[in-house]
Amino acid sequence: MSIFPLRGSRRGFGLAAAAVMLAIVGARPAAAQAAYPSRPIRLIVPYSAGGGADNAARVLAQRLSVTLRTQVVVDNRPGASGMIGAQAVAKADADGYTVLYDASTFAVNPSLRKMSFDPVNDLLPISLALTVPNILVVPPKAPVADFKAFVAWARNEPGKVSFASYGAGSPAHLAGELLNREARINMLHVPYKGGAPALADVIGGQVDSYFANAGSGLNYVQSGQLKALAVTSRQRMAALPQVPTIAESGFPDFEVLEWNGFFVPKGTAPAIVERLSAEVQAAVRDPETRARLVKLGADPVGGTPAEFKTFIASQTQRWAQLIQTNKITAD
Repeated sequence: MSIFPLRGSRRGFGLAAAAVMLAIVGARPAAAQAAYPSRPIRLIVPYSAGGGADNAARVLAQRLSVTLRTQVVVDNRPGASGMIGAQAVAKADADGYTVLYDASTFAVNPSLRKMSFDPVNDLLPISLALTVPNILVVPPKAPVADFKAFVAWARNEPGKVSFASYGAGSPAHLAGELLNREARINMLHVPYKGGAPALADVIGGQVDSYFANAGSGLNYVQSGQLKALAVTSRQRMAALPQVPTIAESGFPDFEVLEWNGFFVPKGTAPAIVERLSAEVQAAVRDPETRARLVKLGADPVGGTPAEFKTFIASQTQRWAQLIQTNKITAD
């Protein structure tokens, strides 16, 4: 009897070994996804520390660190109206460990600036996190008592009533331009390099008005350092129930909401996209996290990747039309 296996047996052994190897290789991606996350996640916020987006990102990162069972580290990459940080994520490995937390300018930049990446094709939407209304504020000694008086003032003095913003194409700028169009007035735009100096000059009376982000302007209104005339959401703010909306003040189609949301690089595995989306949606529903966001003036939202994609498309189209109509430039 031969001590060597028959030729047919050798073949059977080889096929069996190959099948085992294929099973092992095929299981690796699934195992890797099942283990996600296995190390800290970097959450890139393309705006300065201490701003509205950064404050909300840190609240959400704290909650996500608990539910994902790994540290979610906020990494501020400000500059170029959010494009520096967004580009860093667009060029990052699509492994779920580099996530973008962007804001409203994401939908504005394509119509206003030359970009080195394609936000639609290079980044995948995860979930809308929250929306934040703007508050039209004026100095306490402004010669107007309410929103209707403000519009009349701007109409009677075209080009003289000024409004601040924290940069061309920012939501504060676009809100002012939208009011110019809807009310048929001509306010003078005064851009600043950030929200803090804009607020300081409105408080000091160097500029007449400002569409302040609720997250950064609410405290100044509540302390009496600024006077609120109207809010840009369709419903009144719970924190300012006495302040009317612009929509109820004669301009029913007027609505401006700043927003924040999560993105990952294209090519990220669908299982990771769905996991992150589910965790974000759970985070904004968490009572403690929700209360902290509301205190910042935000309205926690959440949503699926598909819903967020549709939302971004509508925002991009809307602001592109205004930019074209009002001939807005980044200069």
